[in-house]
Amino acid sequence: MFNIHKETIEWEGRPLTLETGRIARQAQGAVLATYGETSVLAAVTFAKEQKPGMDFFPLTVSYTEKYYAAGRIPGGFFKREGRPTEKDTLTSRLIDRPIRPLFKDGFKNETQVILTVLSHDQENDADILAMVAASAALSISGAPFMGPIAGARVGLVGDEYIVNPTFDEMAETDLDLVVAGTKSAVMMVESQANELSEDDMLGAVMAGHDAMQPVIEMIEKLAKKAGKPMFEFESPDYSKQKTAVKKLVGAAITSAYKLKDKVERQDAIAAAKATAYEQLGQSEANPEGMDEATLASVLKSIEADVLRGSIIKTKKRIDGRKLDEVRPIIAETGVLPRTHGTSLFTRGETQALVVATLGTSEDEQMIDGLDGLTKENFMLHYNFPPYSVGEARRMGPPGRREIGHGKLAWRALKAVLPSKEDFPYTIRLVSEITESNGSSSMASVCGGSLAMMDAGVPLTRPVSGIAMGLIKEGKGLAILSDILGDEDHLGDMDFKVAGTEKGITSLQMDIKIAGITEKIMQDALEQAKGGRMHILGEMNKALSDSRAEVGQYAPRIETMQISKDKIRDVIGSGGKVIREIVEVSGARVNIDDEGIIKVASSDAESIKKAFDMIKAIVSEPEAGVIYDGTVVKVMDFGAFVNFFGPKDGLVHISQLAAERVNSTSDVVKEGDKVKVKVLGFDRGKVRLSMKEVDQETGEDIGEKTDD
Repeated sequence: MFNIHKETIEWEGRPLTLETGRIARQAQGAVLATYGETSVLAAVTFAKEQKPGMDFFPLTVSYTEKYYAAGRIPGGFFKREGRPTEKDTLTSRLIDRPIRPLFKDGFKNETQVILTVLSHDQENDADILAMVAASAALSISGAPFMGPIAGARVGLVGDEYIVNPTFDEMAETDLDLVVAGTKSAVMMVESQANELSEDDMLGAVMAGHDAMQPVIEMIEKLAKKAGKPMFEFESPDYSKQKTAVKKLVGAAITSAYKLKDKVERQDAIAAAKATAYEQLGQSEANPEGMDEATLASVLKSIEADVLRGSIIKTKKRIDGRKLDEVRPIIAETGVLPRTHGTSLFTRGETQALVVATLGTSEDEQMIDGLDGLTKENFMLHYNFPPYSVGEARRMGPPGRREIGHGKLAWRALKAVLPSKEDFPYTIRLVSEITESNGSSSMASVCGGSLAMMDAGVPLTRPVSGIAMGLIKEGKGLAILSDILGDEDHLGDMDFKVAGTEKGITSLQMDIKIAGITEKIMQDALEQAKGGRMHILGEMNKALSDSRAEVGQYAPRIETMQISKDKIRDVIGSGGKVIREIVEVSGARVNIDDEGIIKVASSDAESIKKAFDMIKAIVSEPEAGVIYDGTVVKVMDFGAFVNFFGPKDGLVHISQLAAERVNSTSDVVKEGDKVKVKVLGFDRGKVRLSMKEVDQETGEDIGEKTDD
């Protein structure tokens, strides 16, 4: 009944198995990949016909982690998986980026890759395994996919690279780098690092590429056994159409790309395109004309030829810059009056308004994943409104691009944050992209660094970021610093480098063609370093170090450590005591299982009041010290007085007054405010005296009384 094919290898100390033919047999390609005890199912389907008017490749990669994979039930009200988590979205992008360029040119049939984590061993992250499974499923599906690819995760401990580290090993590493590629080329890099050198980063890329080669061979073996014939598809030949369009509007497009201003350039290009659509496009008057999708493809090809050819030939950019020249930068801080920290970072026609907000541990983000519930005290959210590119379109929730760009900036800044012990705040950055013409994610890195320093976050060092590009035509090669949007769309490589003066904190690379050698990547990284240092210098003109204190409107957070056996006293039954502290002081109070108490308020008096109340609870009364108290119970033999937080003591009838007292109620009643002196302790009970204290002045008159 089943025609099962399986391949198994030992990969970096654990067995990797690829199996097809048993599960999801109606998909055009389905592979169950298992690494250790983590399993991912990849299923590939694609339409046999292209939808009319399709001018882009409709590839969808959907990665989902099922909670049952780790023996968990989802939290929240709805006990089933819902919208994609941030991890799902980021992993989907991670897999999409290296496989998308490997489909045959002109293939625009709807294609779907669905990846489901079915089992998770709490040791091996499923993202690399999902990438391998996707590549294997595509390779056997018959889709016009020019793979296979594989991926690897690389860590660095000391001078040693570790391939596919476990979660425990990741806790010790200075690097989290994911690399994907084919047998001969690197296609994609995504990383987070602790200020590493360019050589360390490049070494990790090559180590990962070397380590994935056995997996590529394994996929090729599986494809030979179980692969379907490749879908019959010929890349369309638009050479005649291209000649006609170039003859009509080629000169206009060339002239448009000489305009330095983005809006003027876009208007000129739009006018040329309108002419092409009007005279060569399909219409009632010209039924034999080109359909919209074909004409759009031809126009994009002409634009690419103009931009790329000009740069290779003249070594000048669209806006007149040299290849390694960064656009003019204006960095400002403190631009909004009531926020905790702000910056406005403008580089050419790209601008990010970044706002830092400081909160307490109650504001931490709770993340429910396969490894359980975790908390994150640093968040970065990136927004890309349509007005930033002069468009009017529907607003919606953050898409994959927004989430991906925000995470890239988050990775770049994470390495320079202070520890929770040194700075007990939750930090949220929001980057509002107010203008965009290339590299808004790197503008978010620069603006985020400045905004946090403006808010008084003690960063280790400032961080800057730069987006680089590459154009390769035959033997001609141009590495571009601080790329524009057009250079990104029509170039061969897009990579972003962020870091401090000491080293790299994040590297993201997407390569669209083969033939990008290690030497080219090395040269690009060195050129990026020069650009990054220049940007840091411009940022330092606005603010070179974190402000000494947090902003005027930010909460102040102070901490104190108490004994673990006192935690219950501070919280009280059902939280009664801690709620009273919050209500009376006006401060926010949080206590953890280790007895660390954080008190937060924008008012210093509120913090002091809360601390005084807590100290009164956790401190021990001292013999001979006088305290204010309240009579809480009157008995025949004396009165019980609450005098030290929740503590009560007994004033014996003989200690109520200097003269003889016949009845306790003759001297005090419940609710009376009195002053008492601690005489001593008897088997855990506190003995108090009123007669040794002047009830008006609070003066100790014990010696006088004895006389």
